[in-house]
Amino acid sequence: MRVTAVPRAAAGVAAAGLLTCAVTFAGAPGAVAAAPCDTIPQPGPVSTATPYEDRLYDLDRLAAIATGRDVRVAVVDSGVDDEHPQLAGRVAAGRDFLRGGANGRQDCAGHGTGVASVIVAGPVRGVVFHGLAPDATVVPVRISEQEEIDGKAVGAQGGLGQFAQAIRWASDPSGGGAQVINLSLVTGVDDRRVRAAVAQALDRGVVVVAAAGNNGGAGQANATPYPAAYPGVIGVGAVTADGVRADYSQRGDYVDLVAPGSGVTVAAVGSGHTVGDGTSFAAPFVSATAALIVQRFPGSTPAQVRRRLVATADPAPGGRRSDGYGFGVLNPYRAVTETLGPEQPAGPVPVSARSADPLVAARELRRERSRDAALVVAGAGVGLVLVAMAVTAVVRSGRRRRWRP
Repeated sequence: MRVTAVPRAAAGVAAAGLLTCAVTFAGAPGAVAAAPCDTIPQPGPVSTATPYEDRLYDLDRLAAIATGRDVRVAVVDSGVDDEHPQLAGRVAAGRDFLRGGANGRQDCAGHGTGVASVIVAGPVRGVVFHGLAPDATVVPVRISEQEEIDGKAVGAQGGLGQFAQAIRWASDPSGGGAQVINLSLVTGVDDRRVRAAVAQALDRGVVVVAAAGNNGGAGQANATPYPAAYPGVIGVGAVTADGVRADYSQRGDYVDLVAPGSGVTVAAVGSGHTVGDGTSFAAPFVSATAALIVQRFPGSTPAQVRRRLVATADPAPGGRRSDGYGFGVLNPYRAVTETLGPEQPAGPVPVSARSADPLVAARELRRERSRDAALVVAGAGVGLVLVAMAVTAVVRSGRRRRWRP
């Protein structure tokens, strides 16, 4: 798992380290012994600016329709700091699959806290930033605390087996009880355990959203990302503030949608804010919108949620699906307000089958012959009447002319 801290400033937020996606699993085996964080993430300055994503999605108008109330969203990541002022009371206990801690409320990297804040950060006085589904509940599922600093990976990460266990627990009604799972992480390995865990979550009716990965730039591998590429998973790419695909965002048929992923305002561990870059931070916009859909349209299946997200997305450049943009840019307001057409096109009108009963067939044949004979007689009668009328007219005319030409 990898979370990168990039030391550069961002508009509206002082330089506190820009988080970039994505978590990359290499499949390290075994659990890590319980221990405090090797490094403690520093709080960020409080941002009072209006994030461009808030302007884009008009969160106040959206809140009048749906807020994600009573929906549980599992964030399988580095843990979530529940003591941040905008996250307090919005984070369940969760579970720690990395170190076997009592819960998932410890975040040594800050990545999971940032992801969770995009979904559920609550409004506070003096701060414009808040989450897309502030009344939802985040279930933190801790699986890594690794980050990349100056090109070097630092911190522990779980293995793919633990990753699969985390997904299973998150979707289990007696475990995490999530209706939506956010996976802001990527592995290049098609692991059967992870694939099976994702399939089980979908079978349980849980919506699964995953980041498409950050290796899509020039000269980068753009390798197939998992879990985003698994069937039924909603794969999410990233766009910049001007709506253009971020150059790092990966491309492929696994991209269903794109959402803001560059310069995204997120909560920092402890307090304050920082800025996130990567498909890691695009994915939670889609997860939050899925939570709004689940609240507004109870009983929706994962396939129905995906269909609604895709059908209401703002069109991609060119108006067609593309590997870079998927079906378009996420539009939460349209997703919860528009009426979709039927899921299946109307079939042809069924044709009545003729009876195979010989008596019925014979009776119908006699009726058809009788109708034909009646039509012949009627036609002949009409013909005779017309001939008689013509003869009568000729005779009358001849008499008036005394049979002269």
